[in-house]
Formats: sequence, C-alpha cells, structure tokens
Amino acid sequence: MKKANKVAIAAAIGTASVIVILGMSCNVSIPKGATAVSPFNSTRYLGKWYEIARMDFKYEKHLNNVTATYSLREDGAIQVDNRGFDTTKNQWKQSIGKAKFVKDKNTGRLKVSFFGPFYAGYNVIAVDADYQYALVVGDNLKYMWILSRTTHIPETVKADYLAQAEKLGYSIENLVWTQHDKEEA
Repeated sequence: MKKANKVAIAAAIGTASVIVILGMSCNVSIPKGATAVSPFNSTRYLGKWYEIARMDFKYEKHLNNVTATYSLREDGAIQVDNRGFDTTKNQWKQSIGKAKFVKDKNTGRLKVSFFGPFYAGYNVIAVDADYQYALVVGDNLKYMWILSRTTHIPETVKADYLAQAEKLGYSIENLVWTQHDKEEA
C-alpha cells in the first residue's frame, strides 16, 4: 500500500474516532428509576445554592463551604460557578462551567461541562415548591447532591431526599456532609 493511502486511511480513522468521542461526550443519562422534575422553572432555579451533602469525587475532595451559583448566559445556556474551600491547601477553589438543557427548559435534565466538549448529566429529581431545596443526581449512582438556598436544610426535607436517593440505589452512608463555616473570599 502506498504511503499516501496509509496516511489517508489513518486520517479518516482519526477523524471518525474524534467524531465518535465527541458524540459520546454529549450524551448524558439519568440513573435508572430517577425522573427529572417536570415542570421545571429554570428561572427560579437560578441563583446561589449551598451544598448540604454530596457523593464525594476527585474534583470536590477536601472541599467544605461549597456553593454553586447559576446564572443565565447571553447564549441561553446557564453559567455554573462552583466554589469551595480546600481544607488541605487552605485556599478557595473555583470552577466555572456551563449547563445546557438536554431536551426542553421545562424538564430538570441538563448537561454540564467544565472541560470543553465533555458533558456530564445534571438531573434535578426533586425540588420544593419554593425552590429552596433540591436533590440532584448525575449520570449514575456515583454522583448526587443535596442543595439548599441556606447552609441548613429541615430534617423533614433531608429525610425525604435521603429516602428518594436510597430507593434509587445510592449508598447514602457514603455521603459527605458539607460544613459551612467560612465566608467566601
């Protein structure tokens, strides 16, 4: 086979691989048995939320005082501004990303990206009528957050959200309960 043909074939395979990877990175899911909130009011969801609990993962290791602030971007997507205090480095950590609705703005299924074209599921599966408390899950049983507009959550809401999470298969005994004892810098 001529060198030019080998180069053309390699380029075609490389391009196809990139297309497949990018296509797969845009597909997000929701854990089996979970249902996203619908109707969902995205405008009421915007603003600052305090993380009450989470399934720990590498990007939030050692973080306390974690908040997520959502605001509308000019392009219609939602800006995600996550902040937390790294207790091992004794400094604030911030990560800014964007979220887009998976289907429509009336369903609490979004995909969020902090790293270029790679998206993860962000599924609001419970929110109270006043949009003060929310239960959010990722693509699978590794990601879950309990959020509140304040640093505390009523025991009744906490118990309800934990029961919902456990019913879906989350190991709630592995939750990290976020401390809020510092003011953001």
